[in-house]
Amino acid sequence: MSRSLAFVLSVPETPQDPEDIQEPSPYDENEVHDSFHQLIQEQSRWVAEEGLELQQRVPGAGALGASGSDRQALLGPEDAPVYSTATLRILASMPSRTIGRSRGAILSQYYSRTVRLRRRAGRPQLRDVGRSARPSLRLYDLELDSAVLEEDEKRGLLVKELQGLTVAQRDHMLRGMPLSLAEKRCLREESRPPRGKRRARGRRGLLSCCSRLRDSCILASHNVGLALLSGLQALTPWHYALKRIGGQFGSSVLSYFLFLKTLLAFNTLLLPPLLAFIVAVQAAFPPAPAGSAPAFRGLELLTGRGCFTHTVMYYGYYSNTTLNQPCASPLDGGQCTLEAGGLPYNMPLAYLFTVGVAFFITCITLVYSMSRSFGESYRVGSTSGVHAVTVFCSWDYKVTQKWATRLQHDNIRTQLKELLAEGQLWRQPRRACGRLRQVAVLGLVWLLCLGTTLVCALAVYIFSELMIQQSHVSAERDWALLALPLVVCLLNLGAPYLFRALAALEQHDSPVLEVYVAICRNLILKMVILGILCYHWLGRRVGTLKDQCWEDFVGQELYRLMVMDFIFTLLDTLLGELAWRLISEKRSQRKGKPEFDIAGNVLELIYGQTLTWLGILFSPLLPAAQIIKLLFLFYVKKTSLMANCQAPRRPWKASHMSTVFISLLCFPCFLGAAVFLCYVIWQVKPSSICGPFRTLDTMYEAGKVWVRRLEEAGPRVSWLPWIHRYLVESSFPIYLASALLL
Repeated sequence: MSRSLAFVLSVPETPQDPEDIQEPSPYDENEVHDSFHQLIQEQSRWVAEEGLELQQRVPGAGALGASGSDRQALLGPEDAPVYSTATLRILASMPSRTIGRSRGAILSQYYSRTVRLRRRAGRPQLRDVGRSARPSLRLYDLELDSAVLEEDEKRGLLVKELQGLTVAQRDHMLRGMPLSLAEKRCLREESRPPRGKRRARGRRGLLSCCSRLRDSCILASHNVGLALLSGLQALTPWHYALKRIGGQFGSSVLSYFLFLKTLLAFNTLLLPPLLAFIVAVQAAFPPAPAGSAPAFRGLELLTGRGCFTHTVMYYGYYSNTTLNQPCASPLDGGQCTLEAGGLPYNMPLAYLFTVGVAFFITCITLVYSMSRSFGESYRVGSTSGVHAVTVFCSWDYKVTQKWATRLQHDNIRTQLKELLAEGQLWRQPRRACGRLRQVAVLGLVWLLCLGTTLVCALAVYIFSELMIQQSHVSAERDWALLALPLVVCLLNLGAPYLFRALAALEQHDSPVLEVYVAICRNLILKMVILGILCYHWLGRRVGTLKDQCWEDFVGQELYRLMVMDFIFTLLDTLLGELAWRLISEKRSQRKGKPEFDIAGNVLELIYGQTLTWLGILFSPLLPAAQIIKLLFLFYVKKTSLMANCQAPRRPWKASHMSTVFISLLCFPCFLGAAVFLCYVIWQVKPSSICGPFRTLDTMYEAGKVWVRRLEEAGPRVSWLPWIHRYLVESSFPIYLASALLL
């Protein structure tokens, strides 16, 4: 037989200070109270009908310890449990125990507190406090103080008592009141004494001029700090856009845009030293023009030739002289003689050291980003209790605007979908026959993909050899120079579609594994093509362009590849995704949109960044072009994502995706670009008609020439040749630095 729930509240007197007692936090809206009151009554009726009873703890159990302990539950009148003081404090602070309290009860309670604070009296017993001010433990026998006059009277008494307190005590009391900010502001305004009385109080109640000045300065500095923080948050690029993408499409699609933002930061860090120590100095001391500059025709934006050739954009424009001092004829291997009292700026040495320092800064930044991302993704114990944390701790209660609450709601919902999908990922193992069939399909698809990669590499090699044979035609017609970049971009665009069609046969259980496999195949394709192109530039073009500036040709070729890759990416985004959406909608007779291709788009970013690192020696302004490309690409991709794509049909959590992207960017791409540039600096002979190293056998000899000049300068700078001999030319520091970075 069911019994009604009954609790008896009996709180013993404690000599603790009333400030140490945690006050409840009630709601003062009548609508909220009415809805919760109805809910509690319905719940109580349901409990009574079902016959559920509370499970009481039996006193004297062995698990509870000795009798009389605070951790043991006692029995009060009518066998009702009486809990300890600590338990009652926790129960009293819960919102469900304080819903029925009205604003008048709150004002009455804090009126009593202000009286006690002024009189420095002890804590009164709980039975002496009004019934409406007590924390209710019955869950359904709730009271409301609806008398407006009584509430106004209590409010007036509270205001009078607040006026009797000091400013610090009044502010402390108002901060602790469980009222809304509007109510607290009204009480603060009403509790301020009139101007005449404030003057009459003298030293006891009136702040001195120094105190008011100090408070004004503190308040002003606080406001300035908040304004600066708001400004810094507003300056954060794409803050709201990234939150919207993450809430609507999940962390997998968001990882692409975060990676794009990371690449933008890398190029922004790479560009300033090149501008400051190479481009700006050479622009301030331009060399003598070789002839009249050609007119701008518009095709130069695609080919990089014409009026762009004899500018600071390419290697051949930079001089091999010592700048900011007169130099009639270069001596001593193309270097000007050092004059007394001058401030020489050795352009060959500055060119070499600036590129080396820029690469070193990029390497340190990459290693730091990869280590930090690895620590965040693979932190031990980071996934324990993540479901409870997402449900109970994800909401930001400072959000007040409707669009922000909707965005946060979508973000939390997407996170829960990803967590649930990750938990159900490996719950359906396949049988032995199914596994064998899947392994056979995987092997066949991999053979087809590797064969496609080999065919693309052969096509690039054959076409590059054909371009060498037709080099005289390319020199006369600028549009013929776009043939090789056009073929490379077509292969880079078409092969991933074939890989995607073959991947549909594999039917991976995990969408994460599917993305990783697609990234691996696309990465192999692009790295093989770039390897063929590097051989074409250094192994073939250097020999055929003996009487020309082959460094300018390589820089222009990399610029053309970057421009054509950007154009094909735009065409694939604007036409491919849009056409795919229209076809899918027409075929399925419903609103069907394609999913965002994470693997293909990420590999496009890695490919473009690799082109930038390869061309930094031949075109110092190539990072600036990459920054412009990334800015346009972000807005184009975001617009196409919102209009033409849908969220992944199988949600998955991209917890390690950023780490994988940074790792691929570091080891295959940055390491390959560093090896390519080191080979050019140490082994390849520079052009004899252009550039800062035109009279040297290798670019590295510029450092040796500078060291020999320092040795002849005197003992004051003898420590610089020692550093060069034992730290630069020695192999041990290089191996040590490489081991530390790895």
